[in-house]
Amino acid sequence: MIRCCSRLLMLFSLCLLLLVACSQAAQPAPGDALDAKPPVTLRVSGAFALFPMMAVWAEAYSQQYPHVTFDLQGGGAGKGMADMLTGVADLALLSRPVRQEELHQGAFLMPAAVDAVVATVNAHNPHLEELLATGLTPERAAALWLHEEFTTWGQLLGNDDPTRITVYTRSDASGAAEVWSLFLGGSSQEELLGIAVNGDPGLAEAVRQDVYGIGFNNIVFAYNMATNQQIEGLRVVPLDLNGDGTITADEDFYADRLVLNQAVAAERYPSPPARPLYLVTKGPPSAEIAAFYRWMLTEGQTLVEAAGFVRLSPAMVEEGLALLPAP
Repeated sequence: MIRCCSRLLMLFSLCLLLLVACSQAAQPAPGDALDAKPPVTLRVSGAFALFPMMAVWAEAYSQQYPHVTFDLQGGGAGKGMADMLTGVADLALLSRPVRQEELHQGAFLMPAAVDAVVATVNAHNPHLEELLATGLTPERAAALWLHEEFTTWGQLLGNDDPTRITVYTRSDASGAAEVWSLFLGGSSQEELLGIAVNGDPGLAEAVRQDVYGIGFNNIVFAYNMATNQQIEGLRVVPLDLNGDGTITADEDFYADRLVLNQAVAAERYPSPPARPLYLVTKGPPSAEIAAFYRWMLTEGQTLVEAAGFVRLSPAMVEEGLALLPAP
């Protein structure tokens, strides 16, 4: 059973579950030995970035192992880590680098999938064509989110447009925001300037409703999972990786989600803002969680691409399996 933290996340996750279900072969019915096991509920809390993937895994795992159900809550990476470390949750969804104080409190990380954060603007921005042609460098993005050096579209693009840029960031303790800050040369989410909005879906919607808005989102909230195209009303701003002021063919991989994910997997899209996503327990995982981890790192990886994420590399899978006790 999965209880979602918001109606929007529930709708998103249900659509994703249908898409993944259609792409997967039916699982064999569990045996009597599985049915006889005592029921287990795993409480999961944390990052919006990993929430849709975790929803898919929870549904598939519970179908295969009916004695295990999941109580799944969003709320941001910071909330998930706090819930897990205080015993409110069994598992945290983490989408940023772990902090030293969290490790000191017993945080035990398991790699799960790979995702990336992208810059987004309104699809009806009058400067959209120029933005897509020139892109953003980390320095120009930092001038918006960290230093407030550019406050108008004219200043950002080198023209005489006095229209103010509406910069959006996240209000919740967000892994995406922290990773975006790191990409810009900052060190924490708290350094980001702008109008603070709760959650990935909320930030995407704020930019969709503001012609002059600019924000950032995890890939799965910037693209339509059914069509693999950018969601209606939103456009992803490419990164000018070589700083020459032009988006060249080797930097242009944003029109289609699958192509962007391939660039992330091949490390052509930089990290940060690409990053691994983790599941986290306090101390080594229990036997039931370890069994789920083993499934996630093997069979569960076959569900990752259809859910909009990038699979772990073989080396990361082996790294994760090596952390688990022998079955």
